Amino acid sequence: MMRSLLLLILPFLHLSAYSQYNTDRLLMIGRSALYYEDYVLSIQYFNQAISAKPYLYEPWFFRGLAKYYLEDFLGAETDCTKAIERNPYVINNYELRAIVRIKRSNFLGAADDYSRAIKYAPDNQNLWHNRVLCHIQNKNYSQAITELDTISRRWSNYAPAYSMRAEVLLLQKDTVQALEALDKSIAIDEYDGVVWAAKSNIYLSRGQWKSAEEALDKAIHLKPKQSGYYINRALARLKQNNLRGAMADYDTALDVDPNNYLGHYNRGLLRAQVGDDNRAITDFDFVLTVEPDNYMALFNRALLLETTGDLKKAIADLSKIIEQYPNFWAGLEHRAACYRKLGMTKKAEQDEFRVYKAQLYKHLYGIQPRLNKEQLRKRSDDDDLDKYNQIVIADEQEEVHEYKNEYRGKVQNRRVDMEFKPMYAMSYQHSHNEVKRYVPFSSEIDAINNQSLFGKKIYISCDVPALTEKESKEYFDYIALLSELAGRTDASKLAGVLFQRAIAYTVTQNLDEAKDDLTACIKADSTMVAAYWQRAICHAKQADFLKSQGKEYQLMLTSAVKDLSAAIRLDQQNPYLYYNRANVYVMLNDIAHAVEDYSRAIVLDKNMAEAYYNRGIARIRLSYKTQGIQDLSKAGELGLYEAYSIIKQAGK
Repeated sequence: MMRSLLLLILPFLHLSAYSQYNTDRLLMIGRSALYYEDYVLSIQYFNQAISAKPYLYEPWFFRGLAKYYLEDFLGAETDCTKAIERNPYVINNYELRAIVRIKRSNFLGAADDYSRAIKYAPDNQNLWHNRVLCHIQNKNYSQAITELDTISRRWSNYAPAYSMRAEVLLLQKDTVQALEALDKSIAIDEYDGVVWAAKSNIYLSRGQWKSAEEALDKAIHLKPKQSGYYINRALARLKQNNLRGAMADYDTALDVDPNNYLGHYNRGLLRAQVGDDNRAITDFDFVLTVEPDNYMALFNRALLLETTGDLKKAIADLSKIIEQYPNFWAGLEHRAACYRKLGMTKKAEQDEFRVYKAQLYKHLYGIQPRLNKEQLRKRSDDDDLDKYNQIVIADEQEEVHEYKNEYRGKVQNRRVDMEFKPMYAMSYQHSHNEVKRYVPFSSEIDAINNQSLFGKKIYISCDVPALTEKESKEYFDYIALLSELAGRTDASKLAGVLFQRAIAYTVTQNLDEAKDDLTACIKADSTMVAAYWQRAICHAKQADFLKSQGKEYQLMLTSAVKDLSAAIRLDQQNPYLYYNRANVYVMLNDIAHAVEDYSRAIVLDKNMAEAYYNRGIARIRLSYKTQGIQDLSKAGELGLYEAYSIIKQAGK
């Protein structure tokens, strides 16, 4: 492939001999860093490309993308604008800028970007979808409906068009047509949990509790991790006197989201209703930890404390309420009752007299019903303490829209729940884990550290954090220093310098240069295990990146296996080599061989938590669930606490 070469003086490289960079290569390395979520490092490479060829749109676009992932939305928008100025015919530029503008609540500007992108790509469904959402945000409902008509004509089986139409109709208070639109959406795609949830909200607003429950059954089946769905279904069940079902839903909602305010508050009311007073107090304790001045929760807890005989704490809660609301007669009555039970007659009479003086403007409070499930109050309605025993529902919230976006989560969501832990590689940084105290050790790396008179200390790391801007510059400076040193080092010691530089190249994602240095090391010393080891890392990282780009990657993985096998022949007692080769087998989808190598690694090092963790996931993939969970349990025992969430997921 022909490439145009460009001489580029880097601000942090001091010698012109090593300052010639090809712009295409800078872009490729930057995109690789972007893929591996090393955003700050990627920006350094895109900066260099911009300095070399400021008239190209790609480096501006990719730098904007890196800033977007770093949530520097203003900087991302500026870079996207620069990219558009250089090439106004690339829709990705408009699409990214539109998403960034949405993040900055500039929906009018985003709609304009989508319009310009649609001009060049009129058949791009995502662009039409997002422009409608921008119209909704701008309260331009008539335009939104007009465009939804167009979408429905062009893509008759596009279910989101009908769900968006329902949203617009609900904003216009037309629940009848909104329900019809949701039914059309479900007829096309019955597996969208959000649509079922939207349908349930209409039924809840109408008081059609059974229909609401049935719709929420569907929503929960499709999206079981949404705590709000369980909260709403609990309300529907409560209205149908299904107290046990409502309690189960509150319990599940709090399993999914332990900090859910509505779940704790309403479960506390329900527990009080069924006489589970002590656990009801626990729920209100949580609410008051989050909101110490929540007087509704405070009064409910006071009543429960009075019932359970903890009178002093009940008085403390009631006193705090009365201090804020001096004319809250129910509070005065209950405090008076607590004082009398404690034999504090004078204080009780004072409270009773205050109530008497008010002429009991409201009939005397007898035994208060603990739960009034016939009435509801919104969370923000906290000024009327007479509503203390009403189930709380969420305030009306603005719809959270899901914009169709190829960048949204593209990098972050690459790692799913059951993702394998990465390879062990050489680095000048080491990962930190407050729980896991395991320190990887290799006698060869230790020998290299002891022999080196100039290099930094080399660590074996499994999960190295992304570089900061300062660290990126330090690495480039170190590469420049090593390059200068390589030019005046005799052949017998050159391999040591090149190996040090290869590690720096690897960390800065310059994998081709790293492989060149490592190949030179192997030519100088064919028994250098660390060189094979690190070159395999480079092959695997390049394969992962090529796969993400839809390119051929198998040959890279084959080379990685070859290098690791060569290293194992030279050092059969190194557990990290077996572990790494197992990871490559996973990438090749050869799970059986991966399990064998993870097992060899564990035999050599019984404290390598990552080997247990990965073998556990591999065994689960092979349908050996019991053995897999045992491995994950051991990984958790060794400090990889993420293993417990995988165990829970596998158990379900």
